[in-house]
Amino acid sequence: MSTTSHRVPTALPGFTVSTATAADWRQVTDWAHREGWNPGLRDAECFLATDPGGFFVGSLGDRPVAAVSLVNHNDRYAVWGHYLVDPEFRNHGYGRATCRVARKHAGDRILASDAMPDQVENYTRSGLVRAHDTVHYVGTPRRAGTGGTVPFEPGWLDRVVDYDRRSFPGGRPEFLRHWLTAPGHTTVLRIVDGALAGYGVLRPARGRHRIGPLIADSAADAEAVFAALVAPLDTGAEVSLFAPGGQGGFAAGLGLVEEFRVVRMYTADPGTAADRVYAIGSLELG
Repeated sequence: MSTTSHRVPTALPGFTVSTATAADWRQVTDWAHREGWNPGLRDAECFLATDPGGFFVGSLGDRPVAAVSLVNHNDRYAVWGHYLVDPEFRNHGYGRATCRVARKHAGDRILASDAMPDQVENYTRSGLVRAHDTVHYVGTPRRAGTGGTVPFEPGWLDRVVDYDRRSFPGGRPEFLRHWLTAPGHTTVLRIVDGALAGYGVLRPARGRHRIGPLIADSAADAEAVFAALVAPLDTGAEVSLFAPGGQGGFAAGLGLVEEFRVVRMYTADPGTAADRVYAIGSLELG
């Protein structure tokens, strides 16, 4: 049962929307697992800490039946995610009603979202424009050398935040502060001539391990980071990552294969290029 205190009524009888509690989001994470999304073991805690007001549940009476997140990373950029409806309650408008309430949270920020290919037309009607495909790659990784990489240390946080900002609109310091050091997360830096040339994060999940973000100056730098992330894994362990479509050669060269793809869409051009992004952090928070 949801324990949120303030519920926004909607036009649907008995259906209200409220900001999610941690308990609410544990249920949403279970829904995501049932959908095959393979959430990371610490995703919920890191996500909620990034923008506690950006997570919403829609309830029919006291029963949560729908969810969505709209996370404000900074004062100019927000990301839609976690659009879920309990299968028993689909096709009644509960998801759309939850989104309408959540939309106010982002104000006039640029919005990003990831659409399944068959939903692009619907997202277009909501004011989003197609930018590029994002491909989910999975498999047992090819092992390679890990030279020029070091484990992340807290003293590098500000430099990682500044480096990441070149590829993420407006930056995401709060997200990275939690994500880089969450229990079970492995963060690796690529250092070239004393300067940061890439970084990546590997995290455990209920299924295969997940990699993201992975951002680097070049494919060679990205490969070194990837190799360092997977080196400690057991032989035969599988990993997955979401890569912008232009990085398909990178992922395939590491022994991974495409499983499915989504379409990244924006309400306006965010002003950053995807050519340094070899894996996004997550579909849910970008």
